[in-house]
Parts: sequence; structure tokens; C-alpha cells
Amino acid sequence: MSFAGLEAEAGQEGVAGQEGWAGRKRLVDVGSLAMACVEIGGTEPALLLAHGFTDTSRSFSLLAPHLAGRRLIIPDLRGHGASQAGTSGFSPADFADDLAGLIGQLRLDRPILVGHSLGAMVAIETAVRHKGLIGGLVLLAGTLKPGISDDHPMVVGVQALRDPISPADPFYAYWHACRPDVPQAFLASMAEDASAMLAARWRAILEQLRGADLTDKARNVRHDALVIGGARDPLFGEAHQQTLLRALPHASFVRAEGCGHNPHWENPAFVAKAIAGKFRARA
Repeated sequence: MSFAGLEAEAGQEGVAGQEGWAGRKRLVDVGSLAMACVEIGGTEPALLLAHGFTDTSRSFSLLAPHLAGRRLIIPDLRGHGASQAGTSGFSPADFADDLAGLIGQLRLDRPILVGHSLGAMVAIETAVRHKGLIGGLVLLAGTLKPGISDDHPMVVGVQALRDPISPADPFYAYWHACRPDVPQAFLASMAEDASAMLAARWRAILEQLRGADLTDKARNVRHDALVIGGARDPLFGEAHQQTLLRALPHASFVRAEGCGHNPHWENPAFVAKAIAGKFRARA
């Protein structure tokens, strides 16, 4: 199914609308698993958007209208949403190999890889493992080494989750914390999506995330990179953003004032403008 012209067909409200998001997904065989993705037609180079831990492609549904006119490829990462989990694991390298397979299957021409949080780590890993496949990086609320301790609220909260996870679980007040003007329908849908993942998978992915360290690999990234950090990010704050800038040879930084860990939810117009300004569409 093609999603070319979706913006004109549905209008800005429709693209950001939550009820029909899952129905826009199609499955792409990337070799080791079937990956679900939403595709929105537009100009090249395409933007390939990789979401964060426990999110799905829906994480970018508020951002998509502000990128109208650009080709967008928005997958569910392995083990999230409608994508299969595969058998190899949930390390940044596993996710990166899936994205490389998706780029090949869709015959994308050096897309710009936009990663949020876990997705930012996956973007760096992809740039190192498959450097010829992508044209640039946008790292949104990212990190090289999470450094999340055993007593961190994220770890404690995930360890306390029990199946079936309720979308009304109090943990989501922390996990999806953001500015009060973020649409409640969107946040409710994000909680529904995350709650469909078994608690054991939450814990398995979290452990691999906590153990990741991309410091050495980042120094080998030769792509232009845009680092976007929320000024009030409680998870990967200023120190993480400065570490990224020091490690990446060709990186610039934009601070999203007033935003926490999810600037693409809290100020999607600002994030879209920063992306479009750094990586312009071809005429």
C-alpha cells in the first residue's frame, strides 16, 4: 500500500490523528523478520525515523504534519508495535541491521536517519555498521552510554510492571511525562501501544539498552549530524548531549527550550524546522 500524498488526502489533522495510525502500516520483509512501517510520500532524501524504547512509529505522528512534503519512512523497531521480535536480540546492532535491511528493501537513496532516545543509539550504530547506506543523522534526546542505575525510576518502574500491563498504569505518568499541551489522545494511544508489549520484553530490551556504550563507535561516524536535546530532559540531559557533540566529528547542536525527553511531541514544529534546516530536500 502506498501512502504517497497522505498529507493532502487526510490533511494535517488526519496525519496526526491516532485512530487510524495502525491501519497505515505495512509489513516489509527485512530478511530475519517482518518489519511494520508507515510510509508517507514526498521529496528526497527520505527521512527514516526510528522511535525510542517501548514506543512505536506513532511516536512521530505529531511530527509528520510539520514535515509535509518530505518522504517519511517510519518503522516499528523489532519487538515493538506490529514488527516481529526476531531471534538475535535487542542490541543497538540488531536494530541497526534491521534498518539496513529496510533501506535495502525500499531502495532508499541515502536517507537521513532520525533517531529518538534508543532510536538515536540505533542511528549511530547504523552509521558505523552501514555507513554507505545513509546520508546524515538527527539524534533526538540521544546518548552514547545511558548509565542508568539499578535504583533509577525507569528501572524500578519497569521491574514493577506485570502482565497484562494496563494503559492506565501510574508508571506512564513518569514514562510519558511532557508538557501539558501534548494531546491526551496521543498519549493515551502511546500507552496502549506500549502496554501491548509483554513486561518480560520491556525488561529484556532495557537491560541491553543499559549495557550499551557507543562512545568509541561514535568517533568513527563521518556523517553530518544534528543533535537535538530537550532543555529539561530528565533522562539524557545536557551532559549526555555534550558528550555526543564531543564524540561526533561533524555534529551541530540545537536546544529545545522548555522540552523534556520528547521534544518531537512537545514542540514538533520546532523539531521539524531544525531537521529541515539541516537536511534540505532536493529540488
